[in-house]
Amino acid sequence: MITFSAFSRVAKRLLQNIAMAVFLLALVVLTCRLWPHPPLSQGQPFSSVYYDRQGTLMRISLANDDRYRLWTPLAQVSPLAVRGLLLHEDRWFYINPGFNPFSLLRGFWRSYVAGGKMQGGSTISMQLARMHWHLNTRTPSGKVIQVLRAVQLELSYSKHDILEAYLNYAPYGRNIESIGAASLIYFNKAPQDLTLPEALTLAVLPQSPSLRINAKTGVVGTALTQARNRLFQSWQRKYATDSSQIALFKLPLALRQPELMPYIAPHFVEQLRQQNQQIIRTDTRIDTTLDANLQRLVARQVNAFIARNQSRGIHNAAVLLVDSRDMGVRALVGSADYYNHDIQGQVNGTNAKRSPGSALKPFIYALGMEQGVLHPMTILKDVPSAFGAYAPENFDRRFLGPVTATNALNFSRNIPAVYVASQLRQPTFYQFLRLAGIANMSSENHYGLSLVLGGGEVTMQELARLYALLANRGVLQPLRMQQQDPRPTPVRLLSEEASFMTLDMLRQHRRPGDTLAQAPSSLPVYWKTGTSWGFRDAWSVGIFGPYVLVVWEGNFDSKGNNVFVGADAAAPLFFNIIDSMGASYPDLQEPKYPLPKQLKRVEICLASGNLPTPWCQQTGKTWFIPGKSPIKVDTVYRPVRLDKVTGEVACPPYKPDETRIEVFEFWPSDLANVFAQAGLPKRKPPVNHCKEGLVDVGGNPPRITSPTKNTTYTLRQSQQGQDRISFNAVTDADSKTLYWFVDDIYLGSSASKAVIDWRPINNGQYRIRAVDDRGRADSRLISIEIVN
Repeated sequence: MITFSAFSRVAKRLLQNIAMAVFLLALVVLTCRLWPHPPLSQGQPFSSVYYDRQGTLMRISLANDDRYRLWTPLAQVSPLAVRGLLLHEDRWFYINPGFNPFSLLRGFWRSYVAGGKMQGGSTISMQLARMHWHLNTRTPSGKVIQVLRAVQLELSYSKHDILEAYLNYAPYGRNIESIGAASLIYFNKAPQDLTLPEALTLAVLPQSPSLRINAKTGVVGTALTQARNRLFQSWQRKYATDSSQIALFKLPLALRQPELMPYIAPHFVEQLRQQNQQIIRTDTRIDTTLDANLQRLVARQVNAFIARNQSRGIHNAAVLLVDSRDMGVRALVGSADYYNHDIQGQVNGTNAKRSPGSALKPFIYALGMEQGVLHPMTILKDVPSAFGAYAPENFDRRFLGPVTATNALNFSRNIPAVYVASQLRQPTFYQFLRLAGIANMSSENHYGLSLVLGGGEVTMQELARLYALLANRGVLQPLRMQQQDPRPTPVRLLSEEASFMTLDMLRQHRRPGDTLAQAPSSLPVYWKTGTSWGFRDAWSVGIFGPYVLVVWEGNFDSKGNNVFVGADAAAPLFFNIIDSMGASYPDLQEPKYPLPKQLKRVEICLASGNLPTPWCQQTGKTWFIPGKSPIKVDTVYRPVRLDKVTGEVACPPYKPDETRIEVFEFWPSDLANVFAQAGLPKRKPPVNHCKEGLVDVGGNPPRITSPTKNTTYTLRQSQQGQDRISFNAVTDADSKTLYWFVDDIYLGSSASKAVIDWRPINNGQYRIRAVDDRGRADSRLISIEIVN
């Protein structure tokens, strides 16, 4: 017989065992929960959603498994959607261990005993297990595995994580998975903004998503409507519902289908997708720099232009619009028609290497002004020329003779551009392009001077970056396509002065069809055209307001067409876009930049681009960088003293009343030949037979009084750049202006008896020269020594 004490000991031991079992079970559960587990999103491929800079949806891409799928944190899902889901799928979700025994028994009875329709009785955890591990749950053994996997999920993850994962795994019809993708595609909104009818519609969709939506129209079918309304009745029994919500369920409901999703700027998005394939991304939202309104505007202009010019053989074009303020791409049209296989429409023309023709010439002149080769009004020779073995020709096979640098650039004269390029040193034009990031270039010897005329290849995006360098006053920055792109440190490749002068030269390029009677545009356009060899590419590139615009026309198979001339083919589309933007954005303004500090405005003789003398027949103004821009006194117009009787050059000594002074133009023989060939021969100056070969025009040359000849000037390093040396000279009574040069670098001008100051900053020997406005000169050597 068992005594009471023995029974007590057994009961006590049993309770201890039970407590130990509970403790061990709790320890196992806690260990499972605390043991590191990969996030339930791991291994799932996701779509990317692209938005423009205003938040306009541009496109949602397919995931790698051809599904639309987005990961949305539970906190960003509307509580209405969460409650509706739990009410419909799993009312005991927060208290069950991952399965509901009653539901499982009921499903087993109806499916296998009563012979009714198959019912699973699955909880949310079980459904997530089936989707996560791709289980076959149509057999009893498969159902058992599903239950075990559900318990595994419960042990490893929180209810929050399981519910969040289910919402991001669930199918919602067609190839749409996750509540984020379904909400965006069907209702064009984020899951947190769903209304009650929308939330309950998505709650019932995962049960049979393919049978409840009309795939063609998106109209909600009868079965889906009835399922949603039944769920709404359950909702009303559990949650307070006002009359306004009831009224919403009486309205028709249509779900937008994937085929009707926006598909804006496909070339732009495809380039971003390729770039992002190299980057591990944790977010699915991509905010771009594109402006959807500008993209549509540019695309309309391209389509209209191609439609008007099909008969001329113009079937394809590409356009790139960049905001120079932040280097963001605002519009990118990679081809005239993305879906046109005849023109290889899916090729992104803005990323294709093409010959730029003359579109790079502005940078040759910018480098020339940077290196002191010329200023905007320097006279260049447009005459037959050879540069070693290279003998370039002009596009029109004609020659203009003497032409200003500004006109040589805007008239796209080849020979002056090649001459300027041949004078460049450190960097050469080739080295500049390499520094600017032009990719895949051959060696400098491979191109030679042909690089000036489009012998190399660039992409539209590289060209836009170069012109943005001018817009940003010589600072190079990369293009940006995503708002989250970092902004690297800008690199200065040109001075503010050279950039400003180059833009000022391009501003004087008149648009096609302009006449003198037309009023100038309130918004200046700085632009250039280009035509590649063989008429394969037509370009028009420029800056207006804050934007850089690049237009290309041609064929991706490089087939030539005589109509592919930059000024005739690309420029009209270029200005169509500018005019359209001006009409759509009337407040468009150019960014304000101060005038570069080192820039000056000087008077010149227009015939030579040099400092005027009293005999110059026409003067003008030019921008000038003191100490850098080349300049000297004009020698084209020279006075000659003639004998009144014979008309020949009078030799001294002579009687003033028997002679007269006449001004002649002295042109080099090659320029004189061009004038003659053009039917505008210049009067030849008379031959000087005087013994000394000089023409006496009277007067005394200037005499430098300061600085002193052959003197060493010692300056203090602590005052470097502040100590100054005064220049002064004695001049003849007929001298009005005195021009000062330091080693042939123009320092400035002064009234004939005024003082001008020079601030040397380096040691060395310098030649100081003073030239008056009649061409008479004096010079001397001085030395500068800077000490501590």
